[in-house]
Formats: sequence, C-alpha cells, structure tokens
Amino acid sequence: MASRNQDLPPIPGKLTVRESGERTVFPFGIDKIVLDGKNADSLDFVILHPPSGARTRGKTAGTVCKVLQAERFEGNLSVVLQGVCRTRFELPLKGNAAKVRHQPFADRPVKSSSPLAAAKMRGVLEKLNDLAASAMTVSPGFVESVARINSPGRFTDIVAQELLLPGEKAAILIAEADPLKRLDFILEFLRKEMEIESIRLEMENKTFKEIDKRQREYLLKQQLETIQSELSQGKEQEGWEASYLKKAGSMDAPESVREHLTKEIGRLARLSPYSDEAAQLRPYLDLVFDLPWGIATKDNLDLVKVRRLLDREHYGLAKVKKRILEHLAVSKIGGKGGGRIFCLVGPPGVGKTSLGKAIAGALGRKFVQMSLGGIKDEAEIRGHRKTYIGAMPGRIINGLRMAGSMNPVFLLDEIDKIGMDFRGDPSSALLEALDPVQNVHFVDNYLGFPFDLSKVLFITTANTTDGIHPAFLDRLEILELPSYTEEEKLSIAKRHLVKRIKESTGVGGRISIDDGAITAVIRSFTREAGLRNLERELEKIYRNAALKVAEGKTFPERIDEKEARKILGPAPFFFNERMKKEKVGVATGLAYTEVGGEVLFVEASVLDGAGSLTLTGQLGEVMKESAQAALTFIRSRASELRVNAKSLSKKDVHIHFPEGAIPKDGPSAGITIAVALYSAISGKRADRDTAFTGEITLRGDVLPVGGVREKILAAHRSQIKKVVLPSFNRKDTVELPRSVLSSVKMIFVDNIREVFRHAFKDESLGNK
Repeated sequence: MASRNQDLPPIPGKLTVRESGERTVFPFGIDKIVLDGKNADSLDFVILHPPSGARTRGKTAGTVCKVLQAERFEGNLSVVLQGVCRTRFELPLKGNAAKVRHQPFADRPVKSSSPLAAAKMRGVLEKLNDLAASAMTVSPGFVESVARINSPGRFTDIVAQELLLPGEKAAILIAEADPLKRLDFILEFLRKEMEIESIRLEMENKTFKEIDKRQREYLLKQQLETIQSELSQGKEQEGWEASYLKKAGSMDAPESVREHLTKEIGRLARLSPYSDEAAQLRPYLDLVFDLPWGIATKDNLDLVKVRRLLDREHYGLAKVKKRILEHLAVSKIGGKGGGRIFCLVGPPGVGKTSLGKAIAGALGRKFVQMSLGGIKDEAEIRGHRKTYIGAMPGRIINGLRMAGSMNPVFLLDEIDKIGMDFRGDPSSALLEALDPVQNVHFVDNYLGFPFDLSKVLFITTANTTDGIHPAFLDRLEILELPSYTEEEKLSIAKRHLVKRIKESTGVGGRISIDDGAITAVIRSFTREAGLRNLERELEKIYRNAALKVAEGKTFPERIDEKEARKILGPAPFFFNERMKKEKVGVATGLAYTEVGGEVLFVEASVLDGAGSLTLTGQLGEVMKESAQAALTFIRSRASELRVNAKSLSKKDVHIHFPEGAIPKDGPSAGITIAVALYSAISGKRADRDTAFTGEITLRGDVLPVGGVREKILAAHRSQIKKVVLPSFNRKDTVELPRSVLSSVKMIFVDNIREVFRHAFKDESLGNK
C-alpha cells in the first residue's frame, strides 16, 4: 500500500537533487503495487506522478521517492516512501509501472530575504490563520510550525500537503519550479476557500440570530401549513368551521349560548390549527356540542309498575319507596315536584347505592354515579377554567355528557366524607349545583355559561348526617334506611343473595341452603346493620360446595345449620356470653355509630381513696361529662338512694368502657354510666336482660337521644329482652318492625330513679 503522503511528498532539506537515471514509475491513487516476479529489496527509488499527466517542457512531472520500507503480504507489496525531488520523464505507453529515464529539476533560486517572497509567505500564513479559526481543515499547531520555515519552496510544498489539494491542482504545483508562482497559486486557492467559508459562516450566523426556539417552532408550523395547503387540507379546516356552525345553529340551547359558541367558532377559524389556543378551543367546542341539549328521557309514570319494580329490587324500605311514588304522583298530575335532593342515610351495606340504581331503573331514567369520598378540590365540582393547561369540566357536567340526558338520576355517593383544604370547599360548590333555586343557572368554570340542572334528580347517600355541611344539610330531604332485622336479612338472603351467589359460584340449582343455616350465619357469624358480611359468609359456603363438586367429591344437596357451622368454623361473636351472668358494677348500654347500632358495656369500680374519678376506654369529652354528671347526681341524692355520702366522698371511682381501641363519645351513655356506678356503690346487680340509653342531667332527668331505631335493632340482634329509653323517644319506636316490638320490651322513663327501679327491680328506688 503506497503511503498516503504520496500526493505531494515533502522534499527533505538534507537531500539534494539526484542525477538522472532509471526509475520505476507509479501514478497517484494506486492502492496496490504488484511487481511481477521482482523482489521488494530491488526497489530503491520510484517516481510518483498524477494520473492527469501534468507536464513541464513537454514531459510528465513527477516526484522521486525513496523506498524506506517494502513488505509483501498475500501477493501484494506494501511500501513506505519518502519524497526526494521533482523530476521530468516520458510516460510509458502501457502499464501502470515501468522503468523510465528521468531528469530531476530543482526549484528556481529565491532568496529567503526577498521582500516579495516574505510578503507572499506572510499572506499565506494570514489566510491559514483565518482558515484555522473558522474551520477544522487546518490546525493552529500546523500554522505555528510552518511559520518557522524560511525556504519559500519548502514552505509551499508543506502547506500544499496540509491543504489536501485535489489531484489536478497538486499536479500543477509538482510541475511548477518557481516557488513564487507556487505561492501565488496557494494564495488564490486559500482566497477561494475563505470566500466559501465566509459565506457558510454568514449563513450560519444569520440563521442562529433570526431563529430562536419559538421562531423555529413558528417556521415549522408555517412549513406544515404549506404542506397542508398543498395537500388540500385547508378545505377540511373550512369543513370543521361549517360543521361547528351547523351544530350551533341546530342545537336546542338558549340563544345566549348559541351566540357565545358562534363567537368561539369564529375565533377558532382565525387561529392557526396548530396554535395552543386552537388546541384548547377544539376540545371545548366538542364537549359543549356533546352535552345533551334538549334531550330527556320520558319518565315512567305508571305508579303500579314502579312500585312493583322497586319491590322486586329491594325488600322492605317502605318509607323510601313511598316518597319516590309521591314524587312521581306529583309529576303525573302536573305538579312541579322536580329539583328535590334526596339523601339516603343509613349504615354501610343497607343498599343505599343499589336503591339509587333501582330508582333510576323504575323511573326509566339514565343513571350516573359520582363518589364524593375524599374529594377536597372544588374544581372537581365546578371544573377548571378552559385557559388552563389540562383543563376539564366538573364531574357533574361530565356525568351529564356521559348520560346523554338532561334528566338522569344522579347519585352522589358518600356525601358525608367530603374533605376541605386550600383548594376550596367542595360542599359549598355543591350548593349551587344541587339547590333547586340556584341550579337552573349553574355555571361550570370550564363552560363559562349557565347550564340548567333543574331536571336532574339528585340522590345523595351518607352513613350519618354529622359530617355534612350545615348549609348543605338544610337543602337535603333526609330518607333514613335503617338496619335490617333478622327476619328481613333472612328474606333478603333467600330472595336476592343466594340467587346471586349461586350464579357467581357456578353451583346453580345443584345445592340449596335451608333457613336454619342462614339464620345461624346471621346470628353467630355476622353482627352488622347491613348485608355485606352475610353475603361474604354465604359465599364461603357455596365456594366450599363448588370445590367439592369440581373435585368430584360427594356433598349434601341441602346445607343445614350443622353443615354451615362446620364449613365456617368457630363463631366469631361471643359477647352474648358476657350477659349470661349479672355482675356488680356492670351495665349494658346502647350506642349509635355510622355503621349502625352497637351494644356496649360500662364497668365501674369503687375503692378507697380521695374521692377522685378515673375514666378509661378512649372516651370523648361529652361522654366524660356524662360520667361526671352521673357521679354528681348519685352523691347529691345519696340519702334518697340509700347510699352513705360520707363514705362515698372517701372513695375513688373508676369507670371503664371495654374495647378501648374504639373511640366513644356522645351523651346517650349517661344513664348507663349511672346504673353501673350505682351498682358498684350499692353492691346490687343490674338486670342482665336490660339495656339502657339516654342522657342524664344533674337533677336526674332523662333527656332524649338520637339513633333510637338503630340501637333497638342492635339490642334485638343481641337478644336483649328490655330496653330503657327516654319517654321523649317514644315516637321513634312507632315504625319499628313487629318482630322487634314483639321480642323487645320498651320501657320509657323520665328520671333516673325510674331507671334504677327497672335496672335493679327495686320499686322503692322509684319513689321521690
């Protein structure tokens, strides 16, 4: 392989021009030197010449090169050459390599001190410096090294080699013996190179100055518009505008809304289709046109059919069903009963959400469900302003869009669990949406114009009303869904749960369960207001049966109580066992929680001390105050209650509520605490079959409390025979199921003395 510096090999300063002689000639650009049958060692000098055949004095000009190294590899000869001098020779007629006679020639003498040569060399150096500063073709180190060369001839040869001249230009320099002319040639070549480089730099600088980031984006958008225009996409843009205008003209919306949309469509037509505003405006228009303007389903006003559908879907709940039928009756006779906001309040699992779906199905309306639990951002209700990035409408508008109707049944689930933080109060935002007086002109921030919500039937659900905003609660019509009795759970399980479980487990009609097994599950394996745990336990039984069927094992076709208990294992509920024996200082109370009524126990102990009162069991402030009021009453009426007041002042009292991990608060445990205290002080045992609920005053009066229905149902589930409660709560027991009234005796009292009389079966305690 010939050396790459063979295009213009340098002439070493120590070598002189050789005499003419016979040399082997090779042209520039050859990749291989093949010597037929000749040894590499026989080559001392070769002549390289341009293929174009540059001529001087009628002969071809070339370069005499000394062979420094020659190696043969796989039939090819690789040589390393060193330039010696210029020479003239006659080209052979045939072949790439041949021996020819040549005549070396030297450069014309030019003095190093010549001002003309120095000026031209300085001009070349200036051009090289400029080229090194603007391009990567010449390095600054090369310019520094070549500046130290004094000989004009050698200077031109070294510079020409670094510039990597094209073959035809290199041939001109090889044939030229005058160093000054070679300097002129290099100066002209460098001048043209600098012109080209300056044009490139000017274009590059102009581009970077005029086009920043946004300008480049704009340029790309302009190019896209040009492409779009070339592809006749402009007609599609006009088609969009015409389509939007057609929709705006035909939609059943108020005139103000149509005018607003027409302005927005006109603004969209003036915008670039790739601008940020257009990207925000198109989804906005699409959403507005997707809203169900003027579309409403026709209500099913056949009251008999509606009643039948509600009875088929839900067992009991007579009061709620009656209110829905009243709502339909008003609409049927031409009244304006719309805009009501029903709130279904009850413990978990009693069927609030499913009742909302059943109401929508009975009315023939679309159903939309929206869970409010944990929502803290007001924008979830009102939406974001459309100018924001990622703006969306509120959940109410989006729900109507999905429903495709102006009068759906809209269920707002878990209304009592709405939060509030720095992003606003969603409860306050709901006031405008749900209030029948205001929601005719409800404004979603994303829409930016009023939207009529008066035809929507809003139904909310909550476990309790305690967590609902007072202003919002005032606008709700409360419909209570009470806890289910044992008989109701049995009926619901037979009519709904078992059927659904059979389908989900694939058992079908191959296995059935008798009433005794279901009753055992209700009494021993569940203790809840609703039905979720009951359904889970029944699923366990049927899944076990499905496993036996799949494995091909025998399994009873009918599951009785014994088989059900065997499958489910030990019963988890045992606190009825705690009431089998009467104990001193223990009383049974009733509490109301968001999961329904509960039975709780109050324990009191009296011991020698300094008359202090200790309360344990994670109690709230109201319950602590009730305990203090009960102790104060007993101390103030010690003589009437036949208690030694003097000894009582030297006793410490400890009141404890078991299950201390559960927070407890409220005034309804007042008379229960009083019964436990009096039992501990007097040594008498309270009736184990009696439970108590009611607030106590310092004068011994018993005040009414809430959640009476749930408390009595809890007592019924725990098989308590008697319940002592305030006389003012007599009205709360009117609508109790007959099965409960027949198994639980209601004892109404006005003061604590009557409570003691029934608790300790002592008639003398009831006398004032």
